[in-house]
Parts: sequence; C-alpha cells; structure tokens
Amino acid sequence: MENTQPSGLPALFATFTAYQRTAALKAAVELDVFTAIGEGKRTVPAIAARTRASERGIRMLCDTMAAFGFLAKRDGEYALDANTGAFLDRSSPVYIGSAIRFIDSDSVVEGFAKLTDAVRKGGTAIEHNALEPDHPLWVDFARAMGGLARITSELIATLLNASALPKGKVLDIAAGHGWFGVTLAKHNPNLEIVALDWANVLEVATETAREAGVADRHRTIEGDALTADLGRDYDLVLVTNLVHHFDVPTSEALFRKVHAALKPGGRAITLEFMPDDDRSAPVEAVAFSLTMLAMTPGGDAYTFAELEKMLRNAGFTKNEIHRLRPSVQSVIVSTK
Repeated sequence: MENTQPSGLPALFATFTAYQRTAALKAAVELDVFTAIGEGKRTVPAIAARTRASERGIRMLCDTMAAFGFLAKRDGEYALDANTGAFLDRSSPVYIGSAIRFIDSDSVVEGFAKLTDAVRKGGTAIEHNALEPDHPLWVDFARAMGGLARITSELIATLLNASALPKGKVLDIAAGHGWFGVTLAKHNPNLEIVALDWANVLEVATETAREAGVADRHRTIEGDALTADLGRDYDLVLVTNLVHHFDVPTSEALFRKVHAALKPGGRAITLEFMPDDDRSAPVEAVAFSLTMLAMTPGGDAYTFAELEKMLRNAGFTKNEIHRLRPSVQSVIVSTK
C-alpha cells in the first residue's frame, strides 16, 4: 500500500518537534482549557480565570492549539474544533483526554528515550519493564485509558450484537479498566462478567462495574493471565490489547488457555493493532510495533496472518477479522 504520510523537510521538522506538540496538548488537557471553552469561556481572560492560569500563558497555549488544529480562533475568541472538541472536553460523554496521561507517562517516555538501545538489543532497554507483576504502570493505564476504551468497547458490543446474546458467562482477561466486559453487561442483563488481572488493577475494574450498575454480575480473579487458573465453560473470552505484549510462543500458550476455558461453540474476541501483511499500513498499527519494542522484551504488533496461525495452533479453526472503524484497531472472532 502506498505511504501517504507527509514527506520532505516539513515532515522532518514536525517529527523533530513532535514532543513539543504532545507537551502542549497535555498542558491544555491538564488545565481543562477545552472544558472551559466548552462551558462558554472563549476569551483569554475568561479561560485564564477558569483555569487559574496566567493570561500570557493561556494566550500562547490557545494560539498554539489553534495552529495545531485543536481549537478554532476568530476575532480573538476560541472555540472547540468540530472534529476533536468533544474528545477533549471533560464534560463530554466521549472524553478521552485522560489517555495522554498514560501515553505520555514517565514509564512510556523512558522506553522511547532508550529506543536506540532497544533497537540494538531487539527488546526493551528499560530495567523494570511493563510485564513485571503488579507494575504500577497498569493502574495508571486503567485510570487514564478508560474513556478511550469505552468507545472501543461499544464498537465491539455492536459487532457482537451484545443485546441479543443468550445468557452466558464472559471472561475479560487482563481487564484493566474493565470497560470491555462491563459494556457487554450493560447491553445485556443476562451476561455475567469475570474480570482477571493483578489485584491492584482489579480495584479499577471493580469501580467501573459499580459505577456502571453491573456490580452484581461482575466478579474477579486475581493473577497473571499466563499462569492463573482461568476457569471453564465460558461463552466468550475477551483478549483485548494483550497479545501484543508477548512473543509468539507465549501468545500461543495464552490462546491455548483461552481455548480450554471456552465451552464448545464459545468464542474468543481478540482486539489488536493489526498492520497489513506487508506492514506498510495503517500507520498507527505499524508504529505500534515500535512501542512494543521500546516497552516489552518480545512483543509486537502482529498481522492477521500471524495471529491466525497462533490461534489455529491453539485449536481455533474458524477465525474472522473485523475492522473496528472508525477505530484503527481490528478484532478477530475465533470459534471453538
């Protein structure tokens, strides 16, 4: 597939300074600039008063956000961008601004700061990497990424026609924020959710279930997905944003456990960033492999062909890929 990304000197300069764009957006999110503008505070003095920041700083920050396309500016007043505003306004039901706290966290930034060493090594150069048990990184992930996960979980619920599913039991592996299982339970009162994760992370998933009103159908298993007893006779097993952390043998072992945990006819739902077979697109999926290089010993962004081979080796004979548009991720539905 042809690469349509910007090229030449503009692309080089934009990449050289990309960290500044991230820092500017993070500051605007942390100060609730977008929320203030959504409330009707459109001038520099009004935004500064609402955010308890200096007028000089707010003027420079808002002008930069407008130049980057995250705000509109006219006659000295600012407005939310039509395409991104709802995602950055904290009062919006589709707010995902908190995700930048994790994506730009010290742990992730450290991985990329040592990327040259990771490329030489062929795996993360961080001393304490993200796959260590009870790593605090994952609590930060669960709390920061919930908004984005809610959107993706609704796409999966639509794909599965969740409201029409028969009574059953769902295992949410490495549940994190809990939204993938909880959203299915919200759509269907006949579904029981079992969330598996490390104990410190499960506190967040339990909060999510309680706030969503499904706590009576939500229970937990503490432990590591690779070693914990998953249980048996599940109708659905959710394997969301997990496999990319591991090498192929480890991923196959996980899929074998998932296969054994399903009842006959049960389905595994695998959510991943999946590049095309030639690894040229989509750009987000291709670049995600570098994130795994920076953060994990052997993870990768696997293609559908690679994932299907793992799934078949684990016992799944029917594997169907679904692009979760407008998301950049894809889902594989595998039937036992």
